[in-house]
Amino acid sequence: MATLGLTLMFNPVAAHAEPFGFNLVPASDPIAICLPDAVARVTVFPREEIRGVDTLDLRAHGLRPNTTFAVFLTEMPVPPFGAVQYIGDFTTNAAGTGHVRVDAIIDEAFAFNNITGVRTDLNHVVFWFADPNDDEDCVPGSAPGHFDGDGESGVAAMSSKNFLPGAPLP
Repeated sequence: MATLGLTLMFNPVAAHAEPFGFNLVPASDPIAICLPDAVARVTVFPREEIRGVDTLDLRAHGLRPNTTFAVFLTEMPVPPFGAVQYIGDFTTNAAGTGHVRVDAIIDEAFAFNNITGVRTDLNHVVFWFADPNDDEDCVPGSAPGHFDGDGESGVAAMSSKNFLPGAPLP
């Protein structure tokens, strides 16, 4: 029995972390007013020790219909956001509901600057309007951001700022 206990204790497959989830909130007051029913839930399945990647599952509703959003892991959940990693996009349906599932290192995500030697943990999740024109009803005249694959985005829509001063990801 002692051997079995030691095997389970030192076997990373047996000791993998359990899935965990958290909610995102509107990234700003204007977004909260514009999208009063916006809800986003992130669930992380830590499986890097088993599969080589974790899985992040993001489900949202109450957003603008037929709109694409760009999802990032970030250093900070509020401007200036710090180091970021673009991990995916999702497009809402006619009812304003969207979903994306991303296989990547999530639980231990970081950015590393090889010139300075600085490592920055990416412990937050933020998603932006992927098209700068899609946020105009919420934040008229907002300047385009850089948070999309083509280098132009709208404002941040939802974020994990509700965890400040902490973070939802380890």
